[in-house]
Amino acid sequence: MIPILIFFILHWHFSLFMQTAFLHRYAAHKMFTMSPVTEKVFFVLTWIFQGPHYLSAYVYGALHRMHHAYADTEKDPHSPSYDKSMIAMMWRTFKLYTNIYNKRTLVDPKFTKGLPEWDFFDQFASSWITRLLSGSVYIGVYLWFNPPLWMYALLPIQWVMGPAHGAIINWCAHKWGYRNFQVSDTSKNFLPLDLLMLGESYHNNHHAQPKNANFGVRFFEIDFTYQVLRILNWIGVIHMCPRQVMVDD
Repeated sequence: MIPILIFFILHWHFSLFMQTAFLHRYAAHKMFTMSPVTEKVFFVLTWIFQGPHYLSAYVYGALHRMHHAYADTEKDPHSPSYDKSMIAMMWRTFKLYTNIYNKRTLVDPKFTKGLPEWDFFDQFASSWITRLLSGSVYIGVYLWFNPPLWMYALLPIQWVMGPAHGAIINWCAHKWGYRNFQVSDTSKNFLPLDLLMLGESYHNNHHAQPKNANFGVRFFEIDFTYQVLRILNWIGVIHMCPRQVMVDD
């Protein structure tokens, strides 16, 4: 039982780190820069830790920029204000993600400017064969450690962990929590100490200051992702931007 719990917790946080650091803060917001080689390493690490739920940095970045520009309006890709349930919201997001990825839906160029692209790798990592093979690795881990039967309920979560992370923030952090800033949308800080979402739950702070790489504002709001980024900046893997650039809100 313990090995599977460790596997699940490590997978949760490593997958989440790639989503918040690479897809969110780098791809969508350009809060730091990196060399072309390092960028490709981040692409590969995103696939390794996301596996069957790999998300394209290009599409994720475009959707997130749209979320900021159209927060809590009918054009918002994911807003509890326009969906009756979390599942309905994420299904709508999934359909839009798929349509953008397959170029069936055109996106305003202001939302795609400067987004990282690696079409060859996206096609590899997003193929159903690759998704099924990487998902089968998780099954193999469970079979190897042979946990109690009830623990297999964690397996489907690991198959869709990226969308699950998005659902928690885009639903919960627009419905429950506290606000440090009065903004025009319903964003809230879902957790006062964010060990679960590595800083992502400080959603109100982020909507109020979308160019700030540190999502924590008050002394108890520790953004663990930002602390890791500071270390990566210090050793030269990335270069934090003194003023982050994003499309106009």
